[in-house]
Amino acid sequence: MKTTTMKELYKEERPYEKCLANGAGALSDTELLAVILRSGTSGETVCQLAGRILSLPGYEGLSGLRRIPAERLLELKGVGHVKAVQLKCLAELAARMAKASAGERLCFDTPATIADYFMEDLRHREQEHLLVLFLNTRNKLLKEKLMFKGTVNASIISPREIFLEALEVHAVQLILVHNHPSGDPAPSPEDIRMTKRIRQAGELLDIQLLDHVIIGDRCYSSMRERGILSEETGGTACREAEGNWLS
Repeated sequence: MKTTTMKELYKEERPYEKCLANGAGALSDTELLAVILRSGTSGETVCQLAGRILSLPGYEGLSGLRRIPAERLLELKGVGHVKAVQLKCLAELAARMAKASAGERLCFDTPATIADYFMEDLRHREQEHLLVLFLNTRNKLLKEKLMFKGTVNASIISPREIFLEALEVHAVQLILVHNHPSGDPAPSPEDIRMTKRIRQAGELLDIQLLDHVIIGDRCYSSMRERGILSEETGGTACREAEGNWLS
């Protein structure tokens, strides 16, 4: 059986023509992906192939395209190296578009905009990533650096490495950003211990830790908002994220 191309679909099943007639907003997720893939496989239309990709167990929906390894895509019937590269590039492009849009609203005094900016980069990660933002006295970003990857806790993370980097770029303020792969951004006791340790080290060098923002799945938690950095108790609940991210 030969491969089914877009042109061979019935007119009402052709997402390309549907897009021309009604706009891209009229297409379903499956149809949008079918336009990118262009052709199906033996005995399977391109829309059926797209639907199979989007329903892959453990990687369902558009968000699955960001998380699924290229090796797993290549295991699927009808997905060769070209289509696998197309899918991974599509997911990366969507993430960069979301980050670029969020960057227009980014304000380092507002935890919500920080969460918005890093959400699409971090919410799909299967390991914890700790980023440090190095700022000057005017809250201008001097440098953004991934400092640690893996288990983020007080015993592993060395404040020395962070502050050596801060001194090198002449930063006077820091913001920590890290993700919780579980999707729950509530700070753990280890998160709090690690944050206080870094804050105390910064006080000795006159470098202020402004906040520690934890990224969950479309939500975030700010230790500044919770009062943890000022030794207050209580604080706000985890905040729902405001960005328009892939679902």
